Amino acid sequence: MSESEVSNQQPDLVQSRASRIHKYAVILIQAIMTLELAVVLLRGQWFTAFLVIAIMLATMSPIILGRRFQVYIPPEFQLMAIGFVFAALFLGELRQFYVRIWWWDIALHTTSGFLLGILGFLLVYLLNENARIELTMRPRFVAFFAFVFAVAIGAVWEIFEFTMDQVFGTQMQKPMFNDPSGLTDTMWDLIVDTLGALIISLLGWWYMRRRKRSFIESGIRTFIERNPRFFRRPQ
Repeated sequence: MSESEVSNQQPDLVQSRASRIHKYAVILIQAIMTLELAVVLLRGQWFTAFLVIAIMLATMSPIILGRRFQVYIPPEFQLMAIGFVFAALFLGELRQFYVRIWWWDIALHTTSGFLLGILGFLLVYLLNENARIELTMRPRFVAFFAFVFAVAIGAVWEIFEFTMDQVFGTQMQKPMFNDPSGLTDTMWDLIVDTLGALIISLLGWWYMRRRKRSFIESGIRTFIERNPRFFRRPQ
């Protein structure tokens, strides 16, 4: 077998392994939440049951939307999305990990910086690869865009949390370090969002400069190859 054939088979092997991990992760998460749903229904906790069902649908949304609109979403991206939703909503809110574990909120906001940075890279790659748009960007600008995009979305989310707390009396801004106002929580969220986005942006820039393919770029390339109708040049 030639080196080119081996190199062509490697992405397929990675995708196959990622698909299996994604499949088992979805089954495990859905099984845990199904058990939780049965418990809260037996206790008559109807609102909590509604939240559990909503979270179950949210974790299945990448699969449902992909099949509904015939869009291939790489399993790596699906796995990151459902893992984040499960950790933030199910473990964080319903199981009260935000209260039980002081660093849970910080860890999730750092992770959101990673994910939003990856989303920023995805958007730029889609523009670069779209045959309808004549656009070529340097690696440093791609990294800068991903960083700014992630930080901006993180700031918008903090505005949303503040608005929900002020208008509806929720507690999305968690008291931290004896600061009941939530300001410390907001600042730490923004700081770790920024750090997460910075790390992903620097890693992405480094890979592009060295012309190596990271798992992020591999997932994006797979998305482009599996959804060619989005990138055809108009007749």
